[in-house]
Formats: sequence, C-alpha cells, structure tokens
Amino acid sequence: MESKHIKSDWLYTISPKKKLINLNFKEIWRYRDLLFLFVKRDIITQYKQTILGPLWYFIQPLFTSVIFTLIFNNLAAIPTGNGIPSFLFNLAGITSWNYFSSCLTGTSDTFKANQGIFGKVYFPRVITPLSIVFSNLIKFGIQLLVFISFYIYFVFFTDTASNALPQLTIILLPILILFMGLLGLGLGMIISSMTTKYRDLTFLVGFGVQLLMYGSAVMYPLSYFKEKVPEYSWLVEYNPMTTIIELFRYVTLGIGDFSLSKFLYAGTVSIIFFLIGLVIFNKTEKSFIDTV
Repeated sequence: MESKHIKSDWLYTISPKKKLINLNFKEIWRYRDLLFLFVKRDIITQYKQTILGPLWYFIQPLFTSVIFTLIFNNLAAIPTGNGIPSFLFNLAGITSWNYFSSCLTGTSDTFKANQGIFGKVYFPRVITPLSIVFSNLIKFGIQLLVFISFYIYFVFFTDTASNALPQLTIILLPILILFMGLLGLGLGMIISSMTTKYRDLTFLVGFGVQLLMYGSAVMYPLSYFKEKVPEYSWLVEYNPMTTIIELFRYVTLGIGDFSLSKFLYAGTVSIIFFLIGLVIFNKTEKSFIDTV
C-alpha cells in the first residue's frame, strides 16, 4: 500500500510580531465581532449592580462643573471671559478631559486585567484597549449631549452667554476627539506595558491623572495661568491636553484663540504617543505572560 501524505493548509499562523509598529487592520476587522463584544462588556459591567447605573454619565460632569464653578470661579475669582458662563466653561473642559482620562485609566491595566484571557485564547491583543476607547466614546457622546443641552439653555433662556458662539472650525471637532482618544490610548498602552514589571505604577496612575488634570487648563483659561505664573506657564502650555481642551472650548464656545500650529501640535504629539505606545505594547505582548 502506498502511504498517503495529507497536506495541511493552515488558515492562520500565530507567531510573535516582527514589526515594531504593527496595527493589522485586516486582522482587527476579522475580529470585529469580538471588539463589539468587549465594548458591550465594558459598558454593562461598569455600572452593573449600581443604584444609578448610566445616570453617572450625567451626574459626574455636572457635579464636577458645579464644584469647579464654586471653588475656582466664585471663591478664587478666576475669570472665564465676558459673556461666557463659568459653569459652561467648566463643563466644556470636563467633557473633553473625561474622555481622555477614561481612555488613559481604562487602558493602563490592559495586561493585568486580561491576563486570564490572554493566556488561553489568541486574538489581536490591541483589541482590548481599542474596545475601551470605543466604549468611552459612547460615554463621551452622552456627556457631549449634556453640554449641548446646557449650552442651549444658557444661550436661549438666560442673558449670561452673550459671547458663547460656536465657530466655523467646529467641523474639526471629530478630529479633536480622535486626538483625545489616540493620546489616552497611547499613554495607557505605555503604562499597561510598564505595569507588567513594575506593579507599583498601578497605584500612581490615579494620582498622576489628577495632577495632570490641574496642569491641563481644565478649570482655568491658559491665558490666565500665563498672566499669573509666567515663569511656569510653559509646563501647561506645552501639555498636549491643554491645547486640545483650549481648542475644544474655542470651537464650541468661541473663547480663546485657534491656530493651525496648535492644532498640528496636538495632532502630532497624540500620534507620536500612540505609535510609541503601540511599539511598547507589541514588544510586551510577546513575553508579558511570564512576568504578570
């Protein structure tokens, strides 16, 4: 009898990535159902067994805006500009900041939070941080609607928002949102990769994000900070989130100024951090299971 040789044609070959920057869109698209499943999981589990549930999407930015208005604008007398309500000014900053910070903190423990899945099943690992960015985009959309609702109220039912006017550059708002997501995702992947070896970094993330918020002009105009503390203003001015928040306020409220150089700076820094995060993420992916 002649022996028969059966040729096996493998559909996929799983091997370590050889490219430093490897974002295989074709493979991610193939696993799109898993991506949607992770997005659904992130949304449901975040507020499962909570009393108010998704209402926290509304409560958190509103209460934070009220507190910032009372402390920074009423007590500390930080100006927000003539014809710009302090509450609306703070709500704009918090809305844009929340999306970035949620992406950063959510992706900063990707390897640790998913080590059980990563050690058993193969799928593109980058799907997990991407799912967090997409699920937070839904949260951002809800908070943006809250901001729009209060904008309509202040403009049409009060006399305090006489100078709050959206600019023509509001068409660039989707790109600004993309910058927020890329910057948060990039920093989150860097931190997540580092926490596989240095566990104590996990405890510093929350504290670091809080400090970064105060250095991102969330509750004060950049011009005010430059006027009061000119020698240290560069620390805030060159913070990419400061630029993004200032641009967000300009396109939605018309406060501050817009320049192409600032827009390009925010985009360039966001993309650079994303690429650096992707390189470190891909490198850590090969051996993290031995260190986590």
